[in-house]
Amino acid sequence: MIDTYTFHDMTLSWMNGAMIGTDGGTIFGPVPRTLWGRYYPYNDKNQVAEVCDPIVIQYQGKNYIIDASFNLDKFNEKGKRNVGLQQEGSIQEDFETLGITPEDIDVVMMTHMHNDHASGLTYFEDDQWQSTFPNATIYVSDIEWDAVKHPNARTKNTYPKENWEAIQGQVETFKDSITIAEGITMEVTGGHSPGHTIIRLEQAGETMLHMADILLTFVHTNPLWIGGLDDSPMDSISAKQDLMPEALANNYRFIFYHDPYYRVVEYTEDGKNIQYAMKSSRDVFIPFTDQQDRVPKQVEAAVAN
Repeated sequence: MIDTYTFHDMTLSWMNGAMIGTDGGTIFGPVPRTLWGRYYPYNDKNQVAEVCDPIVIQYQGKNYIIDASFNLDKFNEKGKRNVGLQQEGSIQEDFETLGITPEDIDVVMMTHMHNDHASGLTYFEDDQWQSTFPNATIYVSDIEWDAVKHPNARTKNTYPKENWEAIQGQVETFKDSITIAEGITMEVTGGHSPGHTIIRLEQAGETMLHMADILLTFVHTNPLWIGGLDDSPMDSISAKQDLMPEALANNYRFIFYHDPYYRVVEYTEDGKNIQYAMKSSRDVFIPFTDQQDRVPKQVEAAVAN
């Protein structure tokens, strides 16, 4: 099943990518489990559920996609165990459900080039790596692209050449921000990676934000709640300190790539409660329990099934 949300002239569809079990410290970094565990479920291995679900945006006759998920053909069985693979997903089938193919994608917007977002950009055929989206322009911030091509000891394993060498001719880089189409903007924040980027969607005076990996899940609204893998934590915090007050005061809605429980969320102005949410239809291997305050009872009626 594909979850779909209509935002005026835009149709957003979440592809069902890989679902993995990630150590809670990876997702919540310096935040102790005694705090985040009140709001987000975990299992006896201290794992939390995480998805890698690209978002297709169909708008003005074009097909856009945010990030590319894992290509699990690049992983052997040990590699799949190491990433905590729980579900392989159904991206190819999801394209068929939408009535399009990867060749129909016009634009790929890469929030960053970490392996869990970028390995789906290529596949191996005829003894070489091929572009998954051969007809698309692929947008990546210039800082991120430079980090990809010149990795350091810490990043070389998350920027493997098989993810990017085959698509070099399709890549368009930008500095600071770029308008992809009327109402679609990419803005560089850094933090999680050197050139990490968020995506802003605007229609009829309303705004949706995809903050990618500086807002990993619906509970990461506090600027100090950041992931454990951020290259520059203070840049992540600074970006959230700038973005969250604006977003909360103006009733922006947020969309997620990694959150397995929610697709769309709108918060109250203080960021502590949810006043609208569209749940994910995915069957998550770590369910919520009574110990987690998933949705405040007073706004349960506002949650879209």
